[in-house]
Amino acid sequence: MTLGERVYLYCERGTNEALWAEPINAISNAGFFLAALIFWQLVLWRPPEQRSADHYLFVALVFAICFGSVAFHVYADRGTELADVIPIAVFMLVYLGFALNRFLNVPPGWTVFLVVVFAGLIAGSMQIHCWDGGIGLAGGAPGAKVCLNGSVGYLPALGALIIVSMLVAERRHKAAPYLLAATVVFAVSILLRSLDMAYCSSIVVDGRNTGTHFIWHILNAIVLFLLMRASLETETKPLPAPVPVKEPAEEKPEEAPSEPESQPEAKDESKDAPKDEPKDEPAAKAGEAPKDDVADAPDDKTAPDDGAETEPSEDKEPEEAPAKDESSEAEPSDEESSDDEADKAEASKDESIEDKEPEDAPKPKGRAKKKPS
Repeated sequence: MTLGERVYLYCERGTNEALWAEPINAISNAGFFLAALIFWQLVLWRPPEQRSADHYLFVALVFAICFGSVAFHVYADRGTELADVIPIAVFMLVYLGFALNRFLNVPPGWTVFLVVVFAGLIAGSMQIHCWDGGIGLAGGAPGAKVCLNGSVGYLPALGALIIVSMLVAERRHKAAPYLLAATVVFAVSILLRSLDMAYCSSIVVDGRNTGTHFIWHILNAIVLFLLMRASLETETKPLPAPVPVKEPAEEKPEEAPSEPESQPEAKDESKDAPKDEPKDEPAAKAGEAPKDDVADAPDDKTAPDDGAETEPSEDKEPEEAPAKDESSEAEPSDEESSDDEADKAEASKDESIEDKEPEDAPKPKGRAKKKPS
């Protein structure tokens, strides 16, 4: 195999060696050019701090893919085929490393290791050939060709894109929608690339069999633009988790009343505390007052009646009026009642004495009336 060997892989070219044998396939590469140009403009619209060398590298690789594909579909040989395939493979390796490190925060060492493994899968898949009744490595049988019209080499890329997009979506990253959309479009484009020869005569443009390869170009241009657009979301924060149905804000009003309830209780205790202190003073004062009454009670023996004895107790009551607590007034009332009973008992004795004196009084009078003998 030499670099100048002609390559006939697609329906539109057939076996024609002319430069313009694949006009539709060549023109459809304009999609890559537009994708790179639009993304480049998006990068320039971003603030300088949000730009990175990776963005400009993606733009350069997509431009290289565009020009390499045009060259291959204009002059289809082994040399131009490498110009078409190499930029695509480099883009896949670079973007996988970018996605692992920026979207999934994989350490650089593991990122390099996974990228190397991915490169080995691509190289191994390109060696798989098919023939009538069998499949295996290249050279397994005479007349063996690449399987799925050469689309087997893109299956590792599809698998990696599915895994990365699912992991990014699980983390609710803003790049997830772009990656998921790119995955779906890429799967459809691989399918149409594989069916190019099978539907060669079914799609005819201007009297020429064109097949489905030009649709692969258009869809792949969309895939590359979506991947590049997702790279702009690396510096943004992940999407917030969905808000639960029951928000904690609804429970706050229920807890709010509990705070003011505790405050009045503290105030009530503070109010009750000062009441207990002054209780002892009036009680002591009230307890002293009856003692004075007891001491003064014997001096009142000459009182003519009970009214004179009760008046001092009534005069003393206003002195006990300042007492604030009813309990303080209740205690001296018992002592006063006992003192009153004692006074009454003494008063009754005095009355009994006074009652006896009138009986003896008439006796001297009788003696005065007796006549002298």
